[in-house]
Amino acid sequence: METAGVIVLVLFLVFLTLAVVATVRTVRAVKHGVRRSGAQARRVMEDGRLRARRYTVPGPARDVVRLRLELRTSIDSTYRALEASRGDDPSLTEAAALLDRLSEHAGALDAELKLLELEPDRGRLATRLPSLTDRAHRITHSADALRWAAQDRAHRFADDDLAALTRDIDLEAGALRHWAPVDPPADPPTPHKLGPAGL
Repeated sequence: METAGVIVLVLFLVFLTLAVVATVRTVRAVKHGVRRSGAQARRVMEDGRLRARRYTVPGPARDVVRLRLELRTSIDSTYRALEASRGDDPSLTEAAALLDRLSEHAGALDAELKLLELEPDRGRLATRLPSLTDRAHRITHSADALRWAAQDRAHRFADDDLAALTRDIDLEAGALRHWAPVDPPADPPTPHKLGPAGL
């Protein structure tokens, strides 16, 4: 009887431990999802604010807003292009690592542009804008080059695959057209009825 009680107690403790572990993991996953959703919501709000400011802010501040939007759009679209192709082409991992590094530079430049966007001194803004514009164009050009290369690579693989498939189909179609008719089997010899002498 004591053994049964110990077994029940051990099973209860095992199930309790599993329940606690599952609860902790679920809570962590929910917190991570909320954090990520919050960051995405902030990003969407910031992008919407920038799009609105592009039409309402005059002068060099408008150029700063335009640069920030171009920078974000270029990096984001390159991430989407690489993610879409990475499942089919594992060699894009190196390109994704380069894009991560480029994204760090883009983030730093975006932070500088955000500070400059609020600069009340228009002269200082006009002085700093050319060098920041050059940096932004170098970053967007690099991101665009990665995106276009990934798109060209995917297009090339699709063309090569289609060409190979077309060759295989042409070969099979040719084989199906050149068939040799099978001669129908000759009538089986009819057994002769033998007489009583076996002749």
